[in-house]
Amino acid sequence: MKRRDFLKSVSGLAAGAALPAMPSVISSAKADARSETLLIVSEGGPNNLDIHGVGTNVPGYEVSWNCYDRLISHEMKSGPGGVPYYDRDKFKGELAEDFKIDDMSVTFKLKKNAKFHDGAPVTAKDVKWSLDRAVSVGGFPTFQMSAGSLAKPEQFVVIDDHTVRVDFLKKDRLTIPDLAVIVPCIVNSELVKKNASEKDPWGLEYTKQQTAGSGAYKVVKWTAGTEVVMERNDDWVGGPLPKIKRVIWRMVPQAGNRRALLERGDADISYELPFKDFQEMKANGKLNVVSLPFSNGIQYIGMNVTKPPFDNPKVRQAIAYAMPYQKIMDAVLFGLGNPMFGAPKDKPTEVAWPQPHKYNTDMEKAKALLAEAGYANGFETTISFDLNFAGVNEPLCVLVQESLAQLGIKTTINKVPGANWRTELNKKEMPLFTNVFSGWLDYPEYFFYWCYHGNNSVFNTMSYKSAEMDKLIDGARTAASTGDTATYDKDVKGFVDLAFTDVPRIPLYQPFVNVAMQKNISGYQYWFHRRLDYRAMAKG
Repeated sequence: MKRRDFLKSVSGLAAGAALPAMPSVISSAKADARSETLLIVSEGGPNNLDIHGVGTNVPGYEVSWNCYDRLISHEMKSGPGGVPYYDRDKFKGELAEDFKIDDMSVTFKLKKNAKFHDGAPVTAKDVKWSLDRAVSVGGFPTFQMSAGSLAKPEQFVVIDDHTVRVDFLKKDRLTIPDLAVIVPCIVNSELVKKNASEKDPWGLEYTKQQTAGSGAYKVVKWTAGTEVVMERNDDWVGGPLPKIKRVIWRMVPQAGNRRALLERGDADISYELPFKDFQEMKANGKLNVVSLPFSNGIQYIGMNVTKPPFDNPKVRQAIAYAMPYQKIMDAVLFGLGNPMFGAPKDKPTEVAWPQPHKYNTDMEKAKALLAEAGYANGFETTISFDLNFAGVNEPLCVLVQESLAQLGIKTTINKVPGANWRTELNKKEMPLFTNVFSGWLDYPEYFFYWCYHGNNSVFNTMSYKSAEMDKLIDGARTAASTGDTATYDKDVKGFVDLAFTDVPRIPLYQPFVNVAMQKNISGYQYWFHRRLDYRAMAKG
């Protein structure tokens, strides 16, 4: 598909296109029931209801966040434009009614009236089993726990039925924040153990299909790729009882259809629309549109450094000079993003992340570097993207394809179904790809631990390894835990400079979360995971 045709096709609803039928609640339910039901439309949906599952995708995070509790959560503050925004540095109890942080441990007192969705009480044994599970299942959940130095079941100690202690392996400023992310959710251990097996000791097959938590909502129906229906847990004690009783989340692949459903009033809220649509909806003023930059987040082009020709740093630098940065900002984002390119050559590196690199579109430099690397005539490769976010990823890849063609690099675009994307990332076989990573904990060393460290997490999608990089990342983490500001600043600047020199991935821009909602929807909050929190939302 040509770029101009593609951009036309995603910008609006084709004349005469049939709109999908919305849930019957729209036409048949009474007004009061309608006011207590949130109707969401999005491009893709969850492939797994359990954050601990293998390859759980980003929409799956939204289910887990709303259907499971954690011991603690964040307080809120006023963010950009007055939008409620999670406070990185302030915590409150969720399942914990109280917690005490000591020098090398933190002790949690559980709320004694907390119950799982099946009515079973939440106990310290459930907490320990759940945290044991998180550090033991492997993959993304276990790496996430290790980001806060939570790595061994022995760290989680049951004191009594309603008291649990988490011992620290070492001083790490990421430990407490890491207990407030999505992964350390508390699972109904007895229920899951009944549905586990020798081959599946953590019951992952069971929790893939149904929720087993104590959270504010529970899944009552899930049709993969079509619909998720959640109902409020009226016994929830993790916070004030939500106003929304029922959430109906529909997958509507066509962006034009999602926009039409919103503008017609048939849907309450949507995200993942083309940026042109968001700008137009902002201008016409009929809907509320929130646009906020991803905290600690970047859309990037990644290159697998274990595969020729991307094992050659000069090839990677050539690709960095060939990126159509400004075209992407203008034709794909319509200005809804912060550029992460084109910093002045004399600009010093900051103790901050994200920050712009010094590459700009320069095809002559790109050609020269490619010739030096022995690829004067180019090469053939594929560029892959996640179809769950095709509205941005496809036109972006078309622009990159056009730009690389000027260097003789022939790229085939590989469209990976959203349900398979995380699995494909895990394989680390894609040579060239675009992806977003947004660090849940808003610290530079956390981002780099996930994306550049030789531990080779799922999000080190480039399979990049550098002893020097590891030393700088580890040094920054240690310095942060001891308050050694001078060393911390030096190490952060060091790993940013090295990332831009070796350039295994090319930052393009800091994306914006764009959410469009009816005027009568209130309570939207920005969270580190960027997904919707239904618990605070209401309809007027």
